[in-house]
Amino acid sequence: MNAPIELFRFCPRCGKALPGGKRANFIECGACGLLYFLNAVVAAGAIIVDDRGRALFLRRAKDPGKGKLGLPGGFADIGETAEENLRREVREEINIELASLEFLCSSPNPYEYRGVTYPVLDLFFTARAKSLDAFKVLEEAEGYCWLAPDEVCLDDIAFPSVRAAVSRWLEKQRVRAG
Repeated sequence: MNAPIELFRFCPRCGKALPGGKRANFIECGACGLLYFLNAVVAAGAIIVDDRGRALFLRRAKDPGKGKLGLPGGFADIGETAEENLRREVREEINIELASLEFLCSSPNPYEYRGVTYPVLDLFFTARAKSLDAFKVLEEAEGYCWLAPDEVCLDDIAFPSVRAAVSRWLEKQRVRAG
């Protein structure tokens, strides 16, 4: 897999060839002076918990991670806060409005897509829905399941960052129970 920096052979401003060899996470053009940093992309995910303490998982319909479990969420648009991003993604994926959000953790996630490994910083929240009356899985997933903490199998989860967040949530559940 290629890191995004490896895809830039020419300056995106002036079109001149960039020097080859080992490069850091920025583009520096000797011709026009452009200095452009390639930073992590931001995404947010929600562990939505129902009144019975179960968490909602979506079964991924597409690669990466097709068939594995994931969480509602996705990539932030430019100008969005993490909370706005998550609320939008949850509306788009499962047609619900979130009542509350509580930050859980963050985790880096090397996201491989179409031959490129994107550096992603995933921000995870625990959440409650205003109502589940309008809940329906839209086109992003092939199905869903509600799992109690003792039913969660980390091996069934698609991404290391999601496994880390679910592990943190499970630990919090054990502390509360115990």
